[in-house]
Amino acid sequence: MCGIAGAVWSCPEAAVERATLQRMTESLSHRGPDDQGIAYHAWSPSLPNQQGHGWGLGFRRLSIIDLATGHQPMSNEDDSIHIVFNGEIYNYHELRRRLEGSGHRFKTESDTETIVHLYEDLDTDCFAHLNGMFAIAIWDGRKQRLILARDRMGEKPLFYCEQSHRISFASELKALMLLPGFRPPIDPGAIDLFLTYQYVPHPFSIYQGVRKLEPGHFLVFEGNHAQTRPFWNVDWSAEEPMSYRDAQDSVKSLLDDAVRLRLRSDVPLGAFLSGGIDSSLIVALAQKHLPHPIQTFSIGFPVKDYDETRFARLVANHIGSKHREFEVSPDAVSILDQLAYHYDEPFGDSSAIPTWYLSKLTRNEVTVALSGDGGDELFAGYDRYRAVWLSQRLQSVLPLNKLLPVRLIQRLPSSDRQRSLLRRVKRFVEALDQPIAKRYLNWIQIFSEASRISLYREDFIEQLPNRDPVDFLVTAWNRALHRDIITRASLADMQTYIPCDLMTKVDIASMAHSLEVRQPFLDFRLVELSIRMPSQWKFHRQTGKRILRETFANLLPSSIWRRPKMGFGVPLAEWFKGPLRATTESLLLDTAARCHQFFRREAIENLMQEHLANRSNHAYRLWNLVMLEQWLRQWTN
Repeated sequence: MCGIAGAVWSCPEAAVERATLQRMTESLSHRGPDDQGIAYHAWSPSLPNQQGHGWGLGFRRLSIIDLATGHQPMSNEDDSIHIVFNGEIYNYHELRRRLEGSGHRFKTESDTETIVHLYEDLDTDCFAHLNGMFAIAIWDGRKQRLILARDRMGEKPLFYCEQSHRISFASELKALMLLPGFRPPIDPGAIDLFLTYQYVPHPFSIYQGVRKLEPGHFLVFEGNHAQTRPFWNVDWSAEEPMSYRDAQDSVKSLLDDAVRLRLRSDVPLGAFLSGGIDSSLIVALAQKHLPHPIQTFSIGFPVKDYDETRFARLVANHIGSKHREFEVSPDAVSILDQLAYHYDEPFGDSSAIPTWYLSKLTRNEVTVALSGDGGDELFAGYDRYRAVWLSQRLQSVLPLNKLLPVRLIQRLPSSDRQRSLLRRVKRFVEALDQPIAKRYLNWIQIFSEASRISLYREDFIEQLPNRDPVDFLVTAWNRALHRDIITRASLADMQTYIPCDLMTKVDIASMAHSLEVRQPFLDFRLVELSIRMPSQWKFHRQTGKRILRETFANLLPSSIWRRPKMGFGVPLAEWFKGPLRATTESLLLDTAARCHQFFRREAIENLMQEHLANRSNHAYRLWNLVMLEQWLRQWTN
């Protein structure tokens, strides 16, 4: 796992100095503390009938595979192609055997060199053959072009910026900010998107002119022009008829193989274990392939509604892992600065807090950790899938949103409890009278359109672009036309929530502590099977993950399969009435608050008063405002 940065330019005025590239690379040292490298060639108009290019590639390495000879940047035999690469290619052994059979000579044992030779043979078609998580930059000196590529599920980040006669890229925004004179303005539309989703979705970033390469896409910069294209052309709308037995056989073999491949490591490896179905299943499968007890790690909290350690302990004892529990009292105030610095742009998923602590403590023991991310989206595990199914059934019979009891439920006081029935019922009924895609957005969004408009200053509203934040979700939703409602919701999450929220959260929190996290559920073969699978094999009798429960029943204690889903969160609602209250007031209500350039102070104050009086639970809205303000103070003048 690594950090990469670089640039390509076509005239001396646009050159990035070697010292600048060095600083950009060093800013990513937390992603790769073990090694660094620079490949640099100044601009030269040496090619006949066309302009030459200057280029530079920077690399920071976290050594995982081929500790002795995996140094980057790496090149092919004649040094005409150079690469920097962040991630892991899990099928590189299989690819290497094929490439050696076609005559390629390898100098290392690394997965990186496999990509170089595969590109020589297949050009940009090579990315479709990679099974892994990756952000790749290739300089092709023969064709005088830069190629960037990002894995299918967005596990690894990659930002880029086109300027006059130059393109720059990096694993994190902080590296681009070191380019001389690089001070792009904040994108008002990105703030609107952030308050909707709690993240800034691809291809946008918080800055105008800086973009995220979309998952499953590659970019070619040639002749001072960049063009992006998909290399993963999955059909989200196609359902494949398959028997339940065949589906079970496929899930069993693919998930087992995905785990097996992700156990390849030359450094100590362990696994996150929450005690939920997904992480428990990954750990149980991993243990089958290991000759020694796998190391497992869980984090506990003093608030019972948020503590799962008893379930993790049960699983660890069942499979015989070498288990470590970390009990912490999360102090959001003490890590606000660190979160804002490492996430680079506003990021409002509060589960970044426990992920941060878990990554920090796990890194003391291992360098690589498996996780269960993706299981809920692939196999319909979230409560909101049941809600969208139930709302569709109810609305087809009776417009319940018009009934008096429903309107009364909406006015009841809020609850701070994580699994409060009233809290869930209120969220459910608030969305009943909306079209299905917007109804789903209502259950996942932070600020509704009406609440955002009431928050914004008039002059900020005038700056907003002519695009609707809901379009990001609706576009993903509509790629699964003619599928059932459960499938459309889960496939939309695969395209939006997984890459933009889950993977961003895990990548940044783990790499801030030089820990590599691998997600077997996101093996693209398993993802593609899930996309094709009929929903009745996943969602049955209002319960998700049917196929996992019935295929792997004997691997885990029955109580784990029956336990309610808790989620990985922190007691935000209580914090804003206690330890976070003073900090929130000083951040958001101070006369010098940066966010007041966008928002009305009285609207923020009203949110806080309603929350403190239990009239509404605004915890997630307040947390997103706090993270935005903290980011503004960290990254803007």
